[in-house]
Amino acid sequence: MTAELRLRNTEEARVLLGPLDRTAKLLRARFGVQVVHRGDVLKLLGEADSVRVARGILERALAQLRCGHSVTHADVERWIDVGETIERPQEGAPVPRAPRVPRAAGVQPRTDGQRHYLRALDSNPVVICVGPAGTGKTYLAVAAAVDALREGRFRRIILTRPAVEAGEKLGFLPGDFREKINPYLRPLYDALGDLLDPAMTSRYIENDVIEVCPFAYMRGRTLNNAFIILDEAQNTTVAQTRMLLTRMGANSQVVIAGDLTQIDLPRSVPSGLVDAVERLEGVEGLTIVRLQREDIVRHPIVQRIVDAYGTESRDGRKKRR
Repeated sequence: MTAELRLRNTEEARVLLGPLDRTAKLLRARFGVQVVHRGDVLKLLGEADSVRVARGILERALAQLRCGHSVTHADVERWIDVGETIERPQEGAPVPRAPRVPRAAGVQPRTDGQRHYLRALDSNPVVICVGPAGTGKTYLAVAAAVDALREGRFRRIILTRPAVEAGEKLGFLPGDFREKINPYLRPLYDALGDLLDPAMTSRYIENDVIEVCPFAYMRGRTLNNAFIILDEAQNTTVAQTRMLLTRMGANSQVVIAGDLTQIDLPRSVPSGLVDAVERLEGVEGLTIVRLQREDIVRHPIVQRIVDAYGTESRDGRKKRR
């Protein structure tokens, strides 16, 4: 069977073929489909079923490109790995709002789940996001917070996470309080470093415009005009999660993000994130976003690793429900 895709420009050909024709080579290796580029046409040659799958993957990439979204080779690899044949978006359809952060940060939603997540962040005062590692739960929330700060919708950003060790006891840590707690907060600093100039990040932190705070220090506060992000929420208790949600003051937004398969709490301690997902479903003004393996945007092998571990947490326990 032969199928054709008509292209508008060389950029479309470059994206669909991949760097050094890696996508074309991968399609041939996975599906036995040969991709031939001639002028403004891509020809797909192979067995009928395989050509239909390969064409669906390339059409999805092409449609996203024409809708204004970036498409990387890693995205195409992921779709090939999953074998997705999801109905492609219509050309000219409204483009979901993405955080308007510097282009150098490279932040754009790369999956349907991530676009749904950003729409939820844009329209709800409380968003709970659960999903496996690498789906952008915290990174996209920080990007949205930076965007909101720049637009003047909030006066500050508060980033917090519980100081729970991942299955090992680190014992005594040298240094002052900041030096002891920084290793737990490092992922949040990393996200800020990708999104903001280092000098600006330092200035914001020094002036308390951005506060990276241990979760234990949230009690008793009223947080007004703030975008609040709780990372690694699966490692909070029920009481802690409730405490954070009741810190919201005037003109504030809360994002709670975590991975239900990576709970590091003692066996006898229920996860506050699991409880919140079950308890708060359907509450007006609160949206629960569930990202899936298809939304993983790290190295393509991460999806296969997540599949191999299934629903088990790092200590071997099955995921709590």
